[in-house]
Amino acid sequence: MPTGIICLVSALSFHNLTSQIPYMVHVAAPYGRKMPKIDYPPVRVFWFSQATYGEGFDRHILDGIKVPVYSPSKTLADCFKFRNRIGLDVAVEGLRMYVRSANLRVDELIHYSKLCRVQNVIRPYLETLLEEP
Repeated sequence: MPTGIICLVSALSFHNLTSQIPYMVHVAAPYGRKMPKIDYPPVRVFWFSQATYGEGFDRHILDGIKVPVYSPSKTLADCFKFRNRIGLDVAVEGLRMYVRSANLRVDELIHYSKLCRVQNVIRPYLETLLEEP
């Protein structure tokens, strides 16, 4: 999938921000782009606007292949955006694990939550988790 970017639960798993074991690969694609059908591994495509699709990913080497994966901050913003499809519990668990990690970047998380228009949804969870001892 040349235009696909690993996202949502698959990206959470890649960044060790979930206890979920993804049974299919979640891939982001820009609206209007036709995606090839593949038999294995099972893939679920999520359609992103051009503004949210092109930001916040890095390429990682997996089995000798450069694979684009969204950053932890972008992944969490996307998880809250698609919370009705993947589950709010998955998004909150990912946020909890991210806040406890050494890689926490609140400024990035706020930037991507604004980009994905979920800042009012994510803010109460983030504030509560940041106040925990």
